Amino acid sequence: MSNIYDLHRTDGDPSRVVTMLPDVAYTALAPLLHHSRAALLELGWTVRVVEWSGTPDLDGARIAAAELLEGSDGPGDGVTHLVVGKSLGTLAIPAAARLGLPGIWLTPLLTWDDAADIREAVAGLEGDHLLIGGSADPTWDHDLVASLRADFVEVPGGDHRLEIPDDWRKNLETVEDLTAEIEHFASSFDVR
Repeated sequence: MSNIYDLHRTDGDPSRVVTMLPDVAYTALAPLLHHSRAALLELGWTVRVVEWSGTPDLDGARIAAAELLEGSDGPGDGVTHLVVGKSLGTLAIPAAARLGLPGIWLTPLLTWDDAADIREAVAGLEGDHLLIGGSADPTWDHDLVASLRADFVEVPGGDHRLEIPDDWRKNLETVEDLTAEIEHFASSFDVR
């Protein structure tokens, strides 16, 4: 299945590994993921970043996520493994929940009929998860997220890119604030 993505790795602490699963259109070079990656590297994490080859279908992305989180290329025992998923990358939520992996989930696909497994997995999340979405994003479900025991951040007026239309200053501030939230969340995991 790995022919639908390339995996790029920057080594840091081998006992703390983060796997970043971006969207197809919002790649790891997009502002929030780029700065989050930099913050995680600065904290000393080993960072694995997926680059999709083309546009995978939902089932292909689900299979790839499971392969990345539990396969032979995944971190081994005794490793804190954090998952960061954006949009398509949030198809990893069911696998991460099943494996007991903490996650940061940016614009999860909570309202898509074809991704009901995400909604079901999110409804059972407790602690060790941070969900981030925009109030103007049609894939975000404020009521569901607010009912969870997991942490969440909602960007008022934010769209699916977590941006406020026609307000570049506010968008820069949002990237800075959300990167700080991600950094704070990742800092809460002790080295094992």
